Formats: sequence, structure tokens, C-alpha cells
Amino acid sequence: MTRMQSDVCIIGNGAIGKTLALGLAQAGIPVTLLGRPPQSPVRQDFDIWDVRVYALNHTARAVLSSIKVWDALNADRMAPIEAMQIQGDGASHPARLNFDAYGARVSTLAWIVEDSNLSQALDAALKFAPNVKFVNARAVELRIDAASAAVHLDNGEALSAALLVGADGAHSWVRNQCDIGMDYRSYHQRGVVTNFHCEKPHRGIAFQWFAGSEGIVALLPLPGNMVSLVWSAPDALADQLLTEPLSRLTERLEKFSASELGRLTPLLPEAIKAFPLSLIRPHAITAQRIALVGDAAHVVHPLAGHGMNLGFADVAALIKSVTQREAHRDCGDARVLGRYARARKEDVLLMQMTTDGLERLFGSEFEPLRTLRNFGLNFVNHVPGLKRLLISHALGHRS
Repeated sequence: MTRMQSDVCIIGNGAIGKTLALGLAQAGIPVTLLGRPPQSPVRQDFDIWDVRVYALNHTARAVLSSIKVWDALNADRMAPIEAMQIQGDGASHPARLNFDAYGARVSTLAWIVEDSNLSQALDAALKFAPNVKFVNARAVELRIDAASAAVHLDNGEALSAALLVGADGAHSWVRNQCDIGMDYRSYHQRGVVTNFHCEKPHRGIAFQWFAGSEGIVALLPLPGNMVSLVWSAPDALADQLLTEPLSRLTERLEKFSASELGRLTPLLPEAIKAFPLSLIRPHAITAQRIALVGDAAHVVHPLAGHGMNLGFADVAALIKSVTQREAHRDCGDARVLGRYARARKEDVLLMQMTTDGLERLFGSEFEPLRTLRNFGLNFVNHVPGLKRLLISHALGHRS
């Protein structure tokens, strides 16, 4: 059996895994990334837009800037979020919560970036990363001892590293191999995503409507007069949205958005996708010689748009813990991993509690609770100090 060695082995080559590999490699730490090597960039047709987009905050931008990837993104395909308008479901007493960049004392609240734009920029950077080795195979067995973590592959080879990182998503193989328990809650919803052209300018505003039994509707700004839909729809409604003509989905959306955005027109070629929504809360994000990042470490409801941002914050914290370790400690030392876990505990717990609590609160049809939640939105909207605290966390700033 051929055995390869590296300081760090990362399983999972999505955006979070690739970002971590680049950050560690640029800090001089040899990394093995289990997954397909970076592909040659494919020229994007400007008329075709991903239905999967991310609202990247200032933390994500700082991480991507530090590894020289942010400026490599195609800026023509990015849209800044200048303001947010959140509307409740109060019929007789409309509730609204507004945020804007001016009030937050920043130039931009966040940036909308397509999945393909981010992936291509990361792949281009990885092609020139001398400390990153790609192994295109699948992990089938994990063995851990006091000195290292060894991964056996389906091609008969084995990888040995001082630190093994699970960046392999919500159904993490690494997490399962470590017998890390977790709390799981299905929201019985799916995130339905597609893109539209809007009649009126969106003015860089991200719109969100809490729609009671219909879920949560968000329209995010794209370049020009285009918006990206993320509809957190109950399963039964999601089935309808996915099977009925997009013209019917447009009619449903205009019930919320017509006054702000005017007539909506599905972008061609028409495309609509959906993904299940759940809360996944592992009981730990580290184990002996193991660290979890991204969706392997936490999955939250997308109503705040911060799932990917939590992953970038994981990357920043893990890179800091590894690169600032004492000389006598290796990358997977228990003290190093303990610092990473402590650094992420508060931020992740706060986001889990916030998103799960809001989903429960706005998913109820109990009329007194409905009145209370809409009163709460209006109350927060008129308390500047509380709004600034919420904005600070949304930007990725710790207070």
C-alpha cells in the first residue's frame, strides 16, 4: 500500500475546503486535498446565471482577499447589497425592518456572488499553489492514533496527516467516522431557487418577506435589473413551485414584490432548483486529530443567508489556530484544535439560535404570536442601538 504524508489533509473540495487549502498552503503548510484537481476555467456566457448564489459578508471578503482570490472574482457578475428590507406578515399592521450600508457605516452590506464565479476563482488560484497536492480518490476508512490520522482510499492508497479536516458537507463522512453526535431538525421545507428580470430597478436592495404558512421569500440583487430568488417553501408548496410553469411562480412572487420591483420575467434559459432545509448541530466540531468546517460543522436555515459565511469564519479561525501554534505543537495537536473550537463556539451558537428561533417564530399561525412577532420587527426597526448590533453580526463583526 502506498502511503502519502502531509501536515494537513482536507476531505471535501467545495469552496470552503478549497479556501482552507489555499490559506494553509500560502502560510507554508503542506496540504493534501482529497478531490478532483482544479479544472480549466470555462468561459461563462453572460446571459446565463447560476441559480445558486451566496451573500458573502465582510468576513468572507477578508478571507478571500487574504488568499488573493477576491480580486480574481469576475466583478461584472457580482452585485453589492446596499440595503435590506424585511417585511412581516401582519395584514392590519404591516411590519418592516430596514438596514442600509449608510446606517452601518460601511460602503456595502454584502456581495452576491454566483457559485461558479467563486469556484473558478478558487480553482485558478489552486493551480499556482505549490503546497497543495490533489488526490482524486474517495475515502473509505479512517484510522486515528496519537500521532496522526490515516485515511484509506478506494484506489488502494493511504493518506497520513497530523490534522484531518472534514469539509465534506452536511452529510459529512469524516464526522460520521468520528462518531460525533448531532442534533438534527428537518424544517420540512426546501429552498427553491431561480432568477428573474425585474421591471423596476432593485437599487441594490435585498428583499425578504416572512409569509407565514407560505414560508420565507427572498429576492437578492444581481447585476443590472435582475434578482435571484430563494424561497424557503414548505414541502407541499415546494412540490407545486417545482412542477408548475415558471409563469405561475412569477404570479405568486409578484403578490409580494410587485410594488417594489414591478413585473418579473424568468431569465432564459429557465431553470429552477431546490434543496432540503434542516438544522444540523454537531455536539463537537473537533475530535482527536480532526477538525470540521463549513456544513460539516453546522447547517443553519438560509433565512439570514449566512451558511457560507459561517464556513469562511471557520476557515479564518482554523488557519489562525494552526499558524499561530507553538513551535513544539503540530497542526493536529489537541491544544490547537481546542483553540479553534472555542473561537467558533459563540458565533455558531448565536447564528443557530437566531435562525432556528426566527423560523419557529414566523412559521407559527397562532394569531397572538403573529401579532407579537410583527410588533417585534417594528420595535427593532426603531431602536438604533439594537439595529447596529444586528448589522454588526450580519457583517461578520464580533462585538
